[in-house]
Amino acid sequence: MKLGSLKEGGRDGTLIVVSRDLSRAVRADAIAPTLQAALDDWSNAAPRLNALSEELNAGHAAGAFALDVHALASPLPRAYEFVDGSAYLPHVERVRKARGAEVPASFYTDPLMYQATSAGFLGPRDPVVVPSEDYGIDLEAEVIVVTDDVPMAATPTQASGHIQLVGLVNDVSLRGLIPGELAKGFGFLQSKPRSALSPVLVTPDELGDAWQGDKLHLPMRTWLNGAWFGEAECGVDMQFSFAELVAHVAKTRPLTAGTIVGSGTIANQDTGKGASCLAEQRTVETLRDGKPSTPFLKFGDRLKIDVTDAAGASIFGSIEQQVEPLKR
Repeated sequence: MKLGSLKEGGRDGTLIVVSRDLSRAVRADAIAPTLQAALDDWSNAAPRLNALSEELNAGHAAGAFALDVHALASPLPRAYEFVDGSAYLPHVERVRKARGAEVPASFYTDPLMYQATSAGFLGPRDPVVVPSEDYGIDLEAEVIVVTDDVPMAATPTQASGHIQLVGLVNDVSLRGLIPGELAKGFGFLQSKPRSALSPVLVTPDELGDAWQGDKLHLPMRTWLNGAWFGEAECGVDMQFSFAELVAHVAKTRPLTAGTIVGSGTIANQDTGKGASCLAEQRTVETLRDGKPSTPFLKFGDRLKIDVTDAAGASIFGSIEQQVEPLKR
């Protein structure tokens, strides 16, 4: 099934079930008022939501309406936790090579992750608002999963059973602020503003053979200002599966239902697939030409992130945003 949230009903939106082709939806607030409420009681809510999904896809759901993506909030307008990884090591290897540094051996056996911003997520058509272009505005096209309650010290095999939803995120990064923050030794803060989630989150069974080994095996397609930017394969060169990432986060603490875990920027060894973030493209250019030629995002720039099935149909709906200045 596919789940989303309308921009109504309060800060956590109103839960809806969305048809497989993303054309129709039906309110699900009689089952759970919000997606977070559904996740809090997933064992009871999921079967009822799935039944409603089947009715909707069969054309029998009472109260169904045409879906307007602009009316959608993020499926989870806010979450208790968003922990993001860097599971695609070709990206890490290139970035470090460009500055003459080696990748620590531990990166190949122990995931690199950080605590991201979760107090609020942008809707799939909401603008990316930034105070200044000088901050080095970048997109990062990633895959995310959402868990139910995960016990402390869960193994990867156990963690796999707690992955309930899959989606996309534009993990907005302000590259100009990152070096100074990392130099302080406490990690990202100002350099990570709010991110945007895909219009819907889907249960893994919706993905069929594209979900194997707790990885999404489809290309991540990105466009900038209408021009193709990349289509890196999500299932290739991913050092750690989502089950391993979830288990890593849960090593010393239980995870609350609704926890979001991100893959990190999708990147392949094959740079012919393009890039999923500007920093990656700029690194490729630096290694090839001695300096980057692709600028970071400017006000007015437009981005699109999408994953499609074998027939070319969007699975999660696309994230389409414009970069705008903060109005003071």
